[in-house]
Amino acid sequence: FDTTYISDKLAMSVSTACVVHCFFAPAIIIFSYGISTFTIDSEIIHYAIIMIAIPLSSFALTRGYRHHKIVSILVVGILGLSIMLLAVLLGESLLSEIGEQLVTLIGSSLVAYSHFKNYRTCQQLVALVMKTKKNKLV
Repeated sequence: FDTTYISDKLAMSVSTACVVHCFFAPAIIIFSYGISTFTIDSEIIHYAIIMIAIPLSSFALTRGYRHHKIVSILVVGILGLSIMLLAVLLGESLLSEIGEQLVTLIGSSLVAYSHFKNYRTCQQLVALVMKTKKNKLV
């Protein structure tokens, strides 16, 4: 269960980073033009986040599913990842900047929610197992 906890926490962090990037990247980019000659292309960040989110989330959610067998948690996570991937693939040119941000926010929120539920469900399962073992000893 330890790797599930760690991977769920990491995946929630990646989802949060995605949301923060969507809403604060324009301000950071404008600010960085004034102080640095180095800028990071926003699309590179989108691809980097999705390339981290897909394997990490897949690992954490499938590992959790093996323990708790609640398919809805897995489905919500896959739906969120699919929406995030859709936002990256369609991009601003097809969705507009606001549309891309909205689609990304929806996908990231679903992924973060699924990891939260995965984490909490695994915690509750461990507590139940420990309680059952304790009762058998008494």
